[in-house]
Amino acid sequence: MDDRKSPIFPEIRLPMAEKEPLPGVLRVRLKHPDAPAIREIRTAVRNLLNRSKRFSDLDPGSRIAITCGSRGIKAKPEVVRTSVEWMHERGFKPFIVPAMGSHGGGSAEAQTTLLKELGYTEETMGCPIKATMEVVQKGVTSQGVPVYFDRFAADADAVLVVNRVKQHTSFPRDIESGIVKMVSIGLGKAEGARLVHRLGPKGYAEVLPEWARIAIDNSPIAYGIGIVENSRHDAVIIEGAEPEDFHDVDSRLLINAKELLPKLPFSQIDVLVVETLGKNISGSGMDPAVSGRAEIRGQDNPKKPFVHKLVILGVTPESHGNGLGVGAADFTTKAVVDGLDLYAMYLNATTATSVEKVRLPPALADESQAIRAAVASSWRLDGENARLCIIRSTLYLDEILISPSLAAELGTNDELISDIMEIEFDSSGKLLTRV
Repeated sequence: MDDRKSPIFPEIRLPMAEKEPLPGVLRVRLKHPDAPAIREIRTAVRNLLNRSKRFSDLDPGSRIAITCGSRGIKAKPEVVRTSVEWMHERGFKPFIVPAMGSHGGGSAEAQTTLLKELGYTEETMGCPIKATMEVVQKGVTSQGVPVYFDRFAADADAVLVVNRVKQHTSFPRDIESGIVKMVSIGLGKAEGARLVHRLGPKGYAEVLPEWARIAIDNSPIAYGIGIVENSRHDAVIIEGAEPEDFHDVDSRLLINAKELLPKLPFSQIDVLVVETLGKNISGSGMDPAVSGRAEIRGQDNPKKPFVHKLVILGVTPESHGNGLGVGAADFTTKAVVDGLDLYAMYLNATTATSVEKVRLPPALADESQAIRAAVASSWRLDGENARLCIIRSTLYLDEILISPSLAAELGTNDELISDIMEIEFDSSGKLLTRV
C-alpha cells in the first residue's frame, strides 16, 4: 500500500479505559431461518440457459459477456463456470467483464485483481477476462442522468447478467441488490455508479431501476440469473430471467432473500464488537440489518437492533485498506486506521455520496482500550453488566459471544455452547476471546 494514502495515528490511551470492568461472555450458536441448498448447481444453471429465448437465436461464434462483481458469492463461481462450459458447447465465445462500479479504486487492473481473489481467472473459468473502465452512452433517464454501459459488454453479441439478490445496505425498496443493480451500477462502471448515487436516496429508488430499463432496451443483454442464499451462504434459489422480466424477478426474489436474512435476536445492545468489516462482506463494510447503522442522511437506521456503542477491530485483507463503514463505528484502533487506504475509501464514499461512512471514529491504542472505552461510554453504570455482543462480522452470525445479560433474549432454538468466559487480551492489548 502507498503510505501516502494511509494515516498514521498517535497511540492514545484513555484513563477510564485502563481498568473498566467487562462482563463475561457465553458462546452461542444462533438458529436462523433456513432453506435447503441446491445440490446440483450445474444442472440448475444448464436448465435455465436452455430456456433462454435470446441465446437460442444466437449463431455459433457469438461473443457473450458475463458479469462478475466484487462480492464473494459462494455459488457464483460454479454458476459462471457452468455458463461458460454451456456456451462453449454451442460454439459461442464467452468472456467475463468486471461489473463493479468504482470498486478497486476505479481501475481496470485492480478490478481484475479483485476477480482473481474471488476465484475468477481465465484458467478457473475457462474464458478471457476483459476489463475496462470505458463506457458508451445508451440513453438518458427522465431526471437527465446519462445511461452508460461497459464498452466490452456493449460490443458483445449478448450479455449474461449474474448476481445475488439480497437486501441492500441502504433502505428498503422494491428492488435492492440483484440483477437490476448489476445492470446499472455494475455495467455502468465507475461513472455509472457515480451518477446513479449522485441524487442520494432518489438515485437508489428512482434512477437505478429506470437506468436499468433503458440499458436493457438499448444493449445486447440476453438473460439474467439471480441467486438467493440462506444464512450459510448456500444457494437455495437460482432463477433465470428474460431481460424484460429482470425487475419483476428481482422484486420477487428479494422477498425470499429477506426472509432468510440472518440477524441478531436482540432489540438493544450496549456494545457491539465487530471483529472485521470489509467490502467483501458488505458494500458498506457491515450489513446495517445486523449493525443497526445504515448511516444515510435523511433515512432512518433500522429500528432493531439499537446499538449504543459499536467497535471495529479489523478490516478484511480482501478490502485492500478500503475501510468503508468504519464511519459507522464509535471506536476503533490505531492498527485499523493506520492500515486504511484513504484514497480508495474516499473515492468509494464520494462515488456513493455516503461520506459519513468514511469518517474516522476515536482510534485508541489497542483493542482492549477500544472495547473498554465503549463500555465506559455506553450509559451503563456498571460495566460488568453491560449488554455486550461480539461477532466475527455481519456476514457470519452462526456463532457469537454475548454477555449473560443478553441471554434471556435468545430464541427458543438458539443454543448456549459454553460456560461464562472472561474476556481476555494479550500483553499488547489484542482481544483473545474471539468468535
